[in-house]
Order: sequence, then C-alpha cells, then structure tokens
Amino acid sequence: MTTGVAGDRKGTGVAGSSDLRSVASLDQDNKLDRGLSARHVQFIAIGGTIGTGLFLGSGKSISLLGPGIVLVYIVVGVVMFLLMRAIGELMYRDPSQHTFINFIDRYLGHGWGHFAGWSYWLVLVLVGMTELTAVGTYFVTFFRVFGFDLSRWQWVIELGFLAMLVMINLIAVKVFGEAEFWFSMIKITLIVVMILTAIVMVVINYHYPAVSVHGMEGTSPAGHAGLDNLWRGFTFLPKGWMGFLMSFQMVFFAYETIEFVGVTVSETKNPRTVLPKAINQIIVRILIFYVGALIAIMLIVPWSTFQPNDDGSFASPFIMVFQYAGLSWASALVFFVVITAASSSLNSLLYSSGRHLFQLSQDSSSPELEKLGVVSKSKVPARAILLSAALIVLAPFVDMIPGISGVFVLFSSASSAVIIFIYILTMVAHQRYRRSADFIPDGFIMPAYRWTGVIAIAFFAFVYVTLFIAPDTRGAGIAGLVWLACFGGYSLLREHFRSRDLAEALHR
Repeated sequence: MTTGVAGDRKGTGVAGSSDLRSVASLDQDNKLDRGLSARHVQFIAIGGTIGTGLFLGSGKSISLLGPGIVLVYIVVGVVMFLLMRAIGELMYRDPSQHTFINFIDRYLGHGWGHFAGWSYWLVLVLVGMTELTAVGTYFVTFFRVFGFDLSRWQWVIELGFLAMLVMINLIAVKVFGEAEFWFSMIKITLIVVMILTAIVMVVINYHYPAVSVHGMEGTSPAGHAGLDNLWRGFTFLPKGWMGFLMSFQMVFFAYETIEFVGVTVSETKNPRTVLPKAINQIIVRILIFYVGALIAIMLIVPWSTFQPNDDGSFASPFIMVFQYAGLSWASALVFFVVITAASSSLNSLLYSSGRHLFQLSQDSSSPELEKLGVVSKSKVPARAILLSAALIVLAPFVDMIPGISGVFVLFSSASSAVIIFIYILTMVAHQRYRRSADFIPDGFIMPAYRWTGVIAIAFFAFVYVTLFIAPDTRGAGIAGLVWLACFGGYSLLREHFRSRDLAEALHR
C-alpha cells in the first residue's frame, strides 16, 4: 500500500492534519499518472452503471414482476448508492490508493485484506473471461442479421478485441478514459433515443401490427403505446413470492461493477473535487437510465408480452421497441450498442484487474510478485495488465473444451456470489474507519453511517440468501460459501501465524 495513513503495511504513520488536505502529500509513492479528467471519471461512472444486462436482460426481470420491477431497481439502486458513498468517503480520505480494497486490509486486518484483494482480482478475471466470450457472441449475432455467419471465426474476433483493448490500456490512462467516454456516449445515446421514441409513440397514440421480433419465438402481438400498458392485467406478485425474491438478485447483478469508479481515484486530476460529483450523480443516472428506460419500454410493450423462449432466453426489449416503431434494422442497431457495452465492460475490467494486481504486488513480499509492481514509461502498470489479459485470453480456448467449460461456468457464477462478500467487507471497513483516529469530519461524509451502513450490509446478506432459492443460482451460492470458508480461512490463518512469528521474533 502507499504511505500516509495509519495501518499501512509499508506506511510511515498518520499524516498530519495539514497533510490530509494535500493530495500531493499523500501521493509521494503514487507512481501512476493522474491523467483522468472530470469528464473521463463521469463517463467511467456511467459506464459502470449501464451494462449489457439493461439492453438484453431487462425482459426477464420485467417478466418476473411487471411494472413492480421499477421499484426493485430503485431500492437496489439506493443501496448501491450507499455502497458508493462509503467507498467515496474512504477514497476521499486517501485518494492516493489504487483500489478501495486497501481499506479492508487497513481496517479489518491483513487476513481479510488478503482474502478480499485476491478474491476481487480473481472475480475481475473471471468476469473478464465471460465478457470476452460475450463480445464474440454479440459480434457474430450482429453480422448474422446481415446474413453473414462468422461463428467459425469467433475466437479470432475475441482475440482481436482483447488485443485492441489491451493496447488502449497500455498507451496511457488518458487513452483509456477517452475510450470509456465514447463507449458510454454510445450507450447513453441509444437509451435517450429509446425514451424519446416511447414518449412520441405515447403522445400520438401509436398502434403497431403483429411483428416477428428478432430473438423472440413466434410473432409478437399487435398493440399500442399508452399509459394503460403499465397497469393492465397487473397484480402485485404476478409470479408469486419466488419471482419477487429472484428479481432482487437479478437487478443486483445488473448493477455489479458500479464500484469501478472507485478504482480511478489515484489517477484522477483533482480527485477530491471530481469524486464526490461523480458519485452523487449515480442516483440520477439510475433514475434516468434504468428506471426511465424500463418505464419507456413498458409504455410500448405490455409487461405480460415478455415470455421466455423454449431455451429460457428473452428477446431484447430495446429491439422490440424499435421494431414496433417500424425500424427493421433495430436488431443490428441494438447489437452494435451491446457490442460497445460489452467492450466497455471488458475495457474497464482490464483496467481494474491491472490496478488490483499492481496493488497486490506492491503489498507482497514475494520477489516474483513484486516484479508486477512496476509501471511503464507511460505510467501504467503494464505488467499487471498483461498478466490479467493473459488469463482473460484463455476464455475462447476454455469454451472449446466441454469438460472444462462446465467448471468455468460454475466458477464464473460463483464469482458473482463472492463479490457480495467484498461489498459487505467494504461496508464493515467503512464502519471501522468512522470509529478510527483516521476519520476526518470535513471529508465526503456518508450520511447517518450507522444506519445506512447496517442497511446496506443486511441487504447484501439478503441478496446472497436469495441465491439458494432457484436451482440455477444455488450452485453459485454454495461455491461462494466454500470459497469463503477455504480461502478466507486460509487467509486468516496465514495472517495469524505471520503475526505470531513476528511477535516471537521481537521478543527474542
């Protein structure tokens, strides 16, 4: 860890009150370049909020709860906002840190820090492998709309995309920020256009005929755009309590990776000005991009229209809306945006995994790992990025081996469960920070932290419990607990014996 705050493994003690007001004083060991502007950070935050799930997966969540899904998105969004306020307060306290995971180490001990650091990096790599496969799949689907079958070349496409994104990450952090700016701009544009399209269709009382929608079996029935689509045939629990509880985990995972903006702080210009603004605007983005998009969709497509295909998949609500509006090329448009959304996610995963591995290498006493804690001439952790990419690039080859592929799917789903532990540990670390001597009362304060922190922790625990409801998520829940017991137990025992050996050495 970098120096400047009590509890650092390689630190120099508590900084003076005057030093706390100076980012430069905390930045003495920060080898990375503060090349991200306010514009970059704002759009990185937006990119972390909007994923492919909104464009492709929202149909399934609507089918579970109908218009009630809007309330679930708001509730989960508020809790994720509380998580970001906690991360924001910690990073505001010490904006020289490369990752919010460091505060788990600082306030909960090196055992939990070791568990959280390596677990989170592994989660990022596994999610990166999944996103790389998704990029290839969406690219093949995009060209299939035009009659081209590129399925045989999917692995080449995936390797090409990853190589391009690795280069973006290696050139300079400013280039990464620019890439995320334009990726996010494309996603935002589609959402805004869809919302405006819905408003116009409702105002003119637009009627559409029965159409064949890409990705939907059979024919979608004729209908109209109107406010009555929101409540016609609506019941409080259309799929029972099971559907209600499952909707929370689905929406929660749609928000996953919202915390990425908390990794950019050590490379952001004027972080104590930029970070609070970026985080405080998250709730507005949730209301516009998630809630606004869902309401717009259900104004045009009656919620009862969303039914699973025989294989359990759902048609994209965005494709349905634009095809109802008469845009026959809607599938290509949406899948182009989905490709950019997946690319944005993969780009951010490379960035974040590289910074986390860079931090882990700095905290390690292993000579092999310390070699990864070197920055390039352009002041990026090139070695850590390349090693993370080298593991992510295994995705196309893993998919080709049936036996290994099944295990990979289990580990990938378990990674989503493990990230809940990380969120809980982060909130507990924040609680400890507020009661520590490090706390600065004039920082970016999380309101009513005793209550809001407990509410967030309880909610994350509730989401984890819901994993055991359905058979397709139960395996992930069990695998997550096994990982917590095995690797968490190992990390705590490792630190216990290291502390005991150190104590014995000091008393000799």
